[in-house]
Amino acid sequence: MPMPVVPPTPEPCHVVITGGAGFLGARLARTLLALGQLSPGGGAPRAIGRITLVDRVAPPADLTADPRIAMLTGDLNDLLEEKQALAPVVTAQTAIIFHLAAAVSGECEADFDLGMRSNFAATLALLEACRRLKTQPLLVFASSLAVFGSAPGLPLPPVIEDNTLPTPQSSYGIQKFIGEQLVADYTRKGFVQGRNVRLMTVSVRPGRPNGAASSFLSGMIREPLAGVRATCPVAPDTPMALSSPARTVEGLIRAAESTDQAWGPRTGLNLPALTTTPGEMAAALERVAGAAASRLIDWLPDPAIGNIVKTWPARIHSARAEALGLLPEEAFENMIRDYIRETPHAVKLPIT
Repeated sequence: MPMPVVPPTPEPCHVVITGGAGFLGARLARTLLALGQLSPGGGAPRAIGRITLVDRVAPPADLTADPRIAMLTGDLNDLLEEKQALAPVVTAQTAIIFHLAAAVSGECEADFDLGMRSNFAATLALLEACRRLKTQPLLVFASSLAVFGSAPGLPLPPVIEDNTLPTPQSSYGIQKFIGEQLVADYTRKGFVQGRNVRLMTVSVRPGRPNGAASSFLSGMIREPLAGVRATCPVAPDTPMALSSPARTVEGLIRAAESTDQAWGPRTGLNLPALTTTPGEMAAALERVAGAAASRLIDWLPDPAIGNIVKTWPARIHSARAEALGLLPEEAFENMIRDYIRETPHAVKLPIT
């Protein structure tokens, strides 16, 4: 009697996360470690053998304590230089790359060279490193809602659809759109299996404020919950498109596990968004933590931030994302309560 044929065990999956020590990168790494496996491009599930975190700073201690975590510390452009690199960022064993590393919107407006080096040059160098491998790794590129912008004589439509033409109005948005086009062409040529994912503004982020123009959309919740004053630099009725950290990471992973057929065109996929306003966010904060929290918000207009934010779209219809099973949060209050549950040490006010 012939012996049954046992299918070979798939090779462990090696994952690279650029920007892996940042908030989203670290959260993505923790989620992947908890899952324990991935199905690159919709293929057979593969155990996660190693996750390499690439960043300028070391990742949090809980990640470095996991034996599946490796780290490369330094400037991504320098690490990708063949003659300078002590260890390659990507190797023939790399199955999936999540490219999250970037200079943020406010930084790019203040320092054009920084944005071009961090967002354009680094993305091109990473794609070239993948091209040299000749293994066609799956690359998930974290683009941004900032690829859309309203300009005089070229207003945005009331709702952004999957086929809406990107019209970025900031250096950051332009650099992200260039990155999308590079990923699309390297995919067309067969050098990588690319996935362009347009992230919404993520709230509520823990930690300290960063240089993003959207930073206040976390700070106006995070700081009052800690008993600290916060500033909102735009009008209370300014519409905004937001996503929770959990839904954002879910979208990145779904991109990595989708088949080419399910993913569809090489153009960027808009993740789902909850449309709200700073005024509604402050009201949700008050329902959760009382008037003592909402009174800690100072409404002080900042024209520099306002000029960037007012060009961003606020209403997104993400049919492609919905077809992949991705949905927005139902209410901003849920996003506040998620933050409180996940970071209780940062909350000083009583919660209702």
